[in-house]
Amino acid sequence: MGGNNSMALTVRSPRESTIDGQMLRRLEINFMAPEIRNRDDIAVRHHRLAQMVSTEIVPRLLRLHLVGEADDATAMGHPTEADISGLAEIVMGDDLGASASYVSGLRDRGLAMETLFVELLEPTARALGAMWDRDECDFIDVTLGVARLQKLLAIFNATHAEPSLDARRQVLMAMTPGDQHHFGAAMVSKFLRAGGWSVHDEPDATIEAIAAEVETNWYAVAGLTLGATRQIEALVATIAAIRARSQNAAIGVMVGGPLFTANPDLAREIGADATAANAPAAVLVAQKLLDIGILSNWAPRHG
Repeated sequence: MGGNNSMALTVRSPRESTIDGQMLRRLEINFMAPEIRNRDDIAVRHHRLAQMVSTEIVPRLLRLHLVGEADDATAMGHPTEADISGLAEIVMGDDLGASASYVSGLRDRGLAMETLFVELLEPTARALGAMWDRDECDFIDVTLGVARLQKLLAIFNATHAEPSLDARRQVLMAMTPGDQHHFGAAMVSKFLRAGGWSVHDEPDATIEAIAAEVETNWYAVAGLTLGATRQIEALVATIAAIRARSQNAAIGVMVGGPLFTANPDLAREIGADATAANAPAAVLVAQKLLDIGILSNWAPRHG
């Protein structure tokens, strides 16, 4: 996945923000649906997930990175072996304050947001989705993991302190006009809602209906799915209409479907900002696009 120059964003540096007890409580609320947040088995699930991340995900990340000496990795602006090895406890541990310190330390060390996203957070979300596909964990487990990943990304970018954060977590989900594959879009919507997002679904909508919706209502992100090559032209036209008429001039557009899984660069080629390999990863992509919008001082196009 990747950014698209069509957004023409000038992103300012992340702002410093104190992570106090009140802020930690707010973080727990904003990134997870109440029916999941209030379950009585959260602690047990966190412990189990920490073990899964430690045994299943961290070794894969270590193999992918092939990092050498810690100082060399740091100098090159990449996570060190120690960073990756500690990821399980940071992602799934009980101490959110320690997690906040972890990502703040990475930021202060000079790690770029895109590097954190591409090399640590997004692969973790994608792996959680793959484990869910293999029935190695359930929907609640994955939601807990993705919620923590969203929090870490927001803390890194200091967007967790945005006063209107909750009101800005708005997503429009739609299929490319002409697409008949409802399952993918429905699954992304399900994970987004579980991750604390307000989602408006536009199934079977026309290009005009989608454009009218983003013109009438403010959205941080528009998510579009594509089922077949023959619908690419319609998808390109839909993205162009969204950008031309969106009330949020800096709306982020993410796309998904088998074509983008096979060729992630296609997302940029057709005018989108990012793609995601599966539904859990899409939630984290949405958070990234939200953060970029906040950091770019986005403003309404109309009135």
